Amino acid sequence: MRKRVLLVEDHPDTSDIIQRELSVVGYDVLIAEDGHQAVAFAAHLLPDVIVMDMKLPKLSGHEATMRIRENSKTASIPILAATALTGPGEREKCLAAGCNDYLAKPFTYRELDQAIRKLLQQANASKENVSEPVATKTGSGSERR
Repeated sequence: MRKRVLLVEDHPDTSDIIQRELSVVGYDVLIAEDGHQAVAFAAHLLPDVIVMDMKLPKLSGHEATMRIRENSKTASIPILAATALTGPGEREKCLAAGCNDYLAKPFTYRELDQAIRKLLQQANASKENVSEPVATKTGSGSERR
């Protein structure tokens, strides 16, 4: 089954190119053009991963990421910061907002695909490591016979 990627990008030319490239390698790509749309689409569409630009109109990628993390339905969706903000401390700022990883623009589509695959693998490993409830015995063992 094709994985769904929510691409949050405010430049139509950039989002069109990224959407096309990610579709070619096997993803279904949904596009949000600002932070408000990102939060709403994440909650409604529940994508497998989010690729988040950080410099967005209306609501920054940092703020959108924090809101996505606050919603129990979307809190565990992996988020990749894909941004041209590359100054000192930017990576740490993105991770502190709740992003799982950071990819500086410009990047190759292979780098983007590898980053997405890495996040999806980590998410799958986390799901597999969730412990099932352990059955416990009832009674103290000192019941009368």
